[in-house]
Amino acid sequence: MVTQVIALISFLLVILVSIIIVRIGTVALEMTGLSRDVASFQAQSAFSGTGFTTSESEYVVSHPVRRKIIRLLIFLGSAGITSAIATLVLTFIGKNAEEAKQTFIFLLCGLLILYVFVRSKWIDRTMRKIIKRILKKFFPSLKIYDYNQLLGLSKGYSIAQIKVKKDSWLANRTLGELQLDKEGVLVLGIYRKVKDKEVYIGAPSSNTKILPGDLVILYGPEEILLNLSQRVKGIKGEIEHEEAVKKAKIRAMQEEIELKGD
Repeated sequence: MVTQVIALISFLLVILVSIIIVRIGTVALEMTGLSRDVASFQAQSAFSGTGFTTSESEYVVSHPVRRKIIRLLIFLGSAGITSAIATLVLTFIGKNAEEAKQTFIFLLCGLLILYVFVRSKWIDRTMRKIIKRILKKFFPSLKIYDYNQLLGLSKGYSIAQIKVKKDSWLANRTLGELQLDKEGVLVLGIYRKVKDKEVYIGAPSSNTKILPGDLVILYGPEEILLNLSQRVKGIKGEIEHEEAVKKAKIRAMQEEIELKGD
């Protein structure tokens, strides 16, 4: 009986340690620049060994630091899950119906406590603070990048990918001719297919011409980006451009007033 109780406690401890490991992995991945949702999913996927086959996962493992974190999670997960299953089986071996029932009740109570532990926001916040402090101290190569804050994505700005069509206002014109900066829009990069190869043009210059079929990465006010994705060449497109420039000037004046604190 004592052996079986120890086995049950060991099983619950294995689950608890697994939860903590996934939390550490999540925070570590966040510190490399991933969003919390993506980091949590990838850490859980790697540790459990399931679901880690998405295109998003390919992006994650392309980063050397993230790759090390994922590799460690996979290793720890393979050992932890196997141990947990083996320990759980031991808790029910050699028991009669009454003892098995008691063990099952204890198991449910233990799992319920663990569920409360996992769902507690206070525990989550406390653990995240402790884990971040430890990781920042012992693993300085992990850096925190809050892209939502850095890029003002919660302040009306956004990043968009626009597939340029033949009748698009953007097509067959240089960035200098388009003057997107006057609309408050920055061109971060362009993906272009050359024969069977996809080429990326990073931080393109004013002489760079946008061609039909290009995938343009833009940063700017969300409203303007939406308009650009639908803007077609011709007089209507030019009018929309002028209107966007006027809005950009008004927005700049408002930001200037905010900076002065008036």
